[in-house]
Amino acid sequence: MSVVTAYIALGSNLADPVSQVTGAFAALAALPDSHLVKRSSLYRTAPVGYADQPDFINAVAAIETALAPRALLDALLALELARGRARHFVNAPRTLDLDVLLYGDQLIDLPGLSIPHPRMHERAFVLAPLVEIAPDCVIPGRGSAAQLLRACDRSGICREDTLTSEVPA
Repeated sequence: MSVVTAYIALGSNLADPVSQVTGAFAALAALPDSHLVKRSSLYRTAPVGYADQPDFINAVAAIETALAPRALLDALLALELARGRARHFVNAPRTLDLDVLLYGDQLIDLPGLSIPHPRMHERAFVLAPLVEIAPDCVIPGRGSAAQLLRACDRSGICREDTLTSEVPA
């Protein structure tokens, strides 16, 4: 069974977002055939797309996993559903959003699953926590995550050092 490092984006802006994201770190650590390796700080971010909603709490986790990409996505969707995720419209408020950002250095384009995540290179709320835990990360087909972050608009994103979690790093 081959183990790959995958990076997962976490986000929430409903039902106590800090608890939603920190609880999701624990849920990621409990995924079968997987191990939570690193987790970023929490970041408070302004909503993107649909602006009439609360700010988000975002983070990124690195996991080592033997789950295949589709099995990993299915596990993440099940975690979202268990936390009450409803998909009312694009960019709607949500209890929990989990996205596979990277799966090793693989390029994957399947129905419902694109890796690297298609817009991650444009989003400071993804790149800032990713660079925090993987400063040398390269996004296949896009380049250095740190360089991409420097090119992003970082207004509306703030590292929340005061937001803490009971989940170990």
